[in-house]
Amino acid sequence: MKHASTLASVLLGLAFITFGANFFLNFIPMPADPSPADAPHKLFMAAMFPTGYLAFVKVLEILGGLLVALPKTRNIGLLVLGPIIVNILAFHVFLTKGAGLTDPPILVISILSAFLLFTERKAWLGLVK
Repeated sequence: MKHASTLASVLLGLAFITFGANFFLNFIPMPADPSPADAPHKLFMAAMFPTGYLAFVKVLEILGGLLVALPKTRNIGLLVLGPIIVNILAFHVFLTKGAGLTDPPILVISILSAFLLFTERKAWLGLVK
């Protein structure tokens, strides 16, 4: 189980480092969204870009990805990435009406983070005692 959790944490960390860095460096082309300009998810993202809030979230994604990839800081990384993952899922549930929830990156990130929370459950139980 130790090797599986190490592999899961490295993969989760790489995913967040990659997508966080892509925001600043644009090395993965993003496909055009065919939905109308006044779609709720487009309006939401249009508000996030100019304020700098999305850049802040992307910095946290990179930091959380680095922390979760290292075994000694894995739980701190999960604390940083946890709210981001919940917000990614909430974005897809509420703003896109479930569209995108079955996209591979969303599934992989959700499964890997749930697996890591399960494998580190003894450490997390200390927070509720």
